[in-house]
Amino acid sequence: MNRISRAAQSVSRIASRQLARSNFSTQARSSQPSISWGAVAGAAGVAAGVTYFITKSDKNAVALKKEDEDVGRGIQKVLDGASLDTDFSHKPKYGGEEEFKKALPEFIKAIGEEYVSTDEEDIQFHGWSNVSSSNLDTLPFGVLYPKSTEEVSAIAKICHKHKLPMVGYSGGTSLEGHLSAAYGGVCIDFSNMNKIIAIRPDDMDATVQPSVGWVDLNNEILKEGHRLFLAVDPGPTAQVGGMVANSCSGTNCVKYGPMRDHVVNLTVVLADGTILKTRQRPRKTSAGYNLNHLFAGTEGTLGLITEITVKLQPIPNVTSVAVQQFPTVHAACKTAMDILKEGIPMAALELMDDQHMIWVNNSGYAKRKWEEKPALFMKFAGASEETVAEQVKVAKEKAAKYTDSPLHFGRDQEEQDELWSARKNALYLALAAEKDGMKAWTTDVAVPLSQLPDIVMKAKQSITDAGLLGGVLGHIGDGNYHAIMLYTPEQADIVTDVVHKMVDQGLAAEGTCTGEHGVGFGKIEGLLHEVGPVSLNLMRTIKLSLDPLELLNPGKIFTDDAIQQGLKTLDNNKAGKT
Repeated sequence: MNRISRAAQSVSRIASRQLARSNFSTQARSSQPSISWGAVAGAAGVAAGVTYFITKSDKNAVALKKEDEDVGRGIQKVLDGASLDTDFSHKPKYGGEEEFKKALPEFIKAIGEEYVSTDEEDIQFHGWSNVSSSNLDTLPFGVLYPKSTEEVSAIAKICHKHKLPMVGYSGGTSLEGHLSAAYGGVCIDFSNMNKIIAIRPDDMDATVQPSVGWVDLNNEILKEGHRLFLAVDPGPTAQVGGMVANSCSGTNCVKYGPMRDHVVNLTVVLADGTILKTRQRPRKTSAGYNLNHLFAGTEGTLGLITEITVKLQPIPNVTSVAVQQFPTVHAACKTAMDILKEGIPMAALELMDDQHMIWVNNSGYAKRKWEEKPALFMKFAGASEETVAEQVKVAKEKAAKYTDSPLHFGRDQEEQDELWSARKNALYLALAAEKDGMKAWTTDVAVPLSQLPDIVMKAKQSITDAGLLGGVLGHIGDGNYHAIMLYTPEQADIVTDVVHKMVDQGLAAEGTCTGEHGVGFGKIEGLLHEVGPVSLNLMRTIKLSLDPLELLNPGKIFTDDAIQQGLKTLDNNKAGKT
């Protein structure tokens, strides 16, 4: 091993040891996170200096051991004393109802009186999600309905002046509390920004405003006679702006990837009203930072997305939908892994467990009655019948190792649509099973593919052990499973514990606390566990460089209050106080 390698390993070992020692330490759980990005950069600088020192002259080789020790002490000193500077740890001061009243005539002048709402029912509707298990009691002071990027910019300037928080609102499902108004302020509803600006079949892209539904966009593309579509397919009510803000996925993700991979460019209004366009319209570029990926998945905390150009994909010539059932979810997951490893380009590969198949049967949604067993919902697609037939052949061979159940195909387009709709509407079929006083909690976790069969079994066992009515399903083709659980008010603590347990199991398997639902404020502690304070502080550096007053969707993901709340929750969990 050469001197450079030894030095690099030494520095890496020391830094890793100090980072591990600092991770969620007592200092990290105090009023400030323990490690700043500056500290990490300082440590990296020390490491780089050591490498240069060693390579500069062979005479330095004899000083290697002493230099290692000095570097170790230097890094330890930097990390032990690291804290966020005052620009990062300040408590933002937000305008309250009085400031909103002062701003009200300015909002009316900017967008028109009929587009400014202070109606109590309207405010309640925009501050609370019936499908979310993460809601706050606080509500926005008003709801604004802009009609253009320029009006959104005007709203942001007024809010910046009066220090009023801004929460963007698109489809409004908000499974992790993304739309909750933690500090009042205004909700900016994009429902009037629902225009398809351009469809360019030769470029295979389309430009839309944020409240265009993906289903509506695809219908319009077909109506114009183009065999193209936006391939991301989350819930049927999702709108493109929210899809980008949350970087959603859906059943097609195993083939086409998440929403962030389908963004060509964005128009974004920043916290102070500045209008930003991320790039032009090439399919690829190596010019500068990838601002599309920066804004995708930030849940409205960095900017308000007002225009999106999305990639379109060719509609496959041949599509086939099939369902196969298995004795256990473990067997279904193993089959899915074997199919993927064979290199079959599945269009979609989805799991529904036995409980979800019971809900399908009870709903009367499907014409046939299914066995109460876990099922794989498979979508094959290709350029020709022969291509699809080869995919089906291999899938059958792989499934035969785990089940003797037949592969049921949709015989025509109507039956294919019916089969796939059972999977796409799984949440609503579960909600239909609610009894009086019950609520549904849906969560998601994603893990490396090899870990999925065991993780899904653990999730099912956790639900059973807790005595809850629920099941697992999801996009197992990309390692992402969901759980839907119905619970009574008396079971609220129980279901909370189960969700935390699922997240912990996923993180222990080198997974993520959320594959596609997002963090909001419902999974802040999961994000802390997942990436640690160093990465969170880098995220905050980016956040505060764009939004120093923390006006954009505050209290979500990684603002100071959010981090402290997450750390508090972690402490309570460890102490058994959840």
